[in-house]
Amino acid sequence: MSGARFVVLEEHRTRRGVPLGAEQASALRRAAGHAIDLAPSEWPGCYDLTAGSFVGTIALPEFSILVRPKLPIDRVLFLIAYAMDRGQWRDRAFDFAAADDLLESIVPAFVRHVQRAMRHGLICGYRTVDDSLNTVRGRIRFEDQMRARPGQWLPLEVRYDEFTEDVLENRLLRAATAALRRLPLRSATSRRDLARIEHRLEGVSLLRYEAHAVPEVRYTRLNRHYRPALELARLILRWTSLELFAGRHRATSLLVDMNQVFEDFVLAALRDRLGLGAAEMPTPRQHRPLHLDTAKRLGLEPDLTWWRNGRCVFVGDVKYKSLDAAGVRHPDIYQLLAYTIALDLPTGLLLYAAGEGEHAEYEVPHAEKRLSVVPIDLRGEPDEILAQIGHVAERIKDRHAHAGGTASPEFDGSPADGMGAAPFT
Repeated sequence: MSGARFVVLEEHRTRRGVPLGAEQASALRRAAGHAIDLAPSEWPGCYDLTAGSFVGTIALPEFSILVRPKLPIDRVLFLIAYAMDRGQWRDRAFDFAAADDLLESIVPAFVRHVQRAMRHGLICGYRTVDDSLNTVRGRIRFEDQMRARPGQWLPLEVRYDEFTEDVLENRLLRAATAALRRLPLRSATSRRDLARIEHRLEGVSLLRYEAHAVPEVRYTRLNRHYRPALELARLILRWTSLELFAGRHRATSLLVDMNQVFEDFVLAALRDRLGLGAAEMPTPRQHRPLHLDTAKRLGLEPDLTWWRNGRCVFVGDVKYKSLDAAGVRHPDIYQLLAYTIALDLPTGLLLYAAGEGEHAEYEVPHAEKRLSVVPIDLRGEPDEILAQIGHVAERIKDRHAHAGGTASPEFDGSPADGMGAAPFT
């Protein structure tokens, strides 16, 4: 597939007049889902392709789509590396290759982490096996034996523990390696390295993990040297998909949702700057259920919450959208207002990926709420991006973390801390 035609798109931009047959367009719609919008072009046999916030590669039998992010690749890799392991992000970020697309950058890093993890051999562990044997091994499963073969003694239904390389850690590495090998890599070195890793893992079961159900790994002193490789493998498995049609390989993709990347980064960076753990500042799906109405039919899921002494003292939302001359999108403000009402907080914070917009403050008089909007400029150096998050964290700490965990006054938008408020008119 390395010789397939590439169609290059840019995040949130439209490329017009791309020649596609009807079957190709149908296959692309199925493979891309909501990542790319296809519309008939003004030229016959052509389509206008509009990329959304997903970046990466979609590989079809006759051509591949490459969606490049609006941010420089190294900034995207920094956001990913920091969220993956904020304690080691400097090493992780520079471990990625300086390529012109996400896939070609990620593979060398994955290869290096796996090679380091397997330097002294594969992890082995005990796995419980249920089997039918002609000899006794482990213990006999008498109920299963009577159900499967009443009145017969052989073969025996047994259960035993086996010491093997075929454990979760190695299965995740093999699954991620196989997923990457299905994609159109232009680098011959990357293709060769992945083939070597898969050969080393040939005694490990090749399983297919659904993107929404990639298993988590419990780390101990025995497997912690696998952690960088496993965390990247789990991300790759969440990002990749394989579509089969009539038993044949039809489409593969590695698509990264920049909305999720930005959200994960902000959450990790704020936890770090505020000294909070997952219990105090959970992910949206980890915190307690939140509803706007008493009948609990209107569910809410804010991106950022800080819990102290059993109550929420701060709420915020994260949007990977550029502010423009038109200002903040009203639905985002309405959503934030709903969060502050449901949590009975006087203030809320909306963080945007910066464009041309300014900081803003919105007073909601009848609800007695103040909603603050702060853009984060992702075009600077990593330390500059983290400094912006640091300013936000200090303001959150100052306004929401005193007086025994009770909610405190609103953001004042003081220009002295880099959060000057210039209300939109």
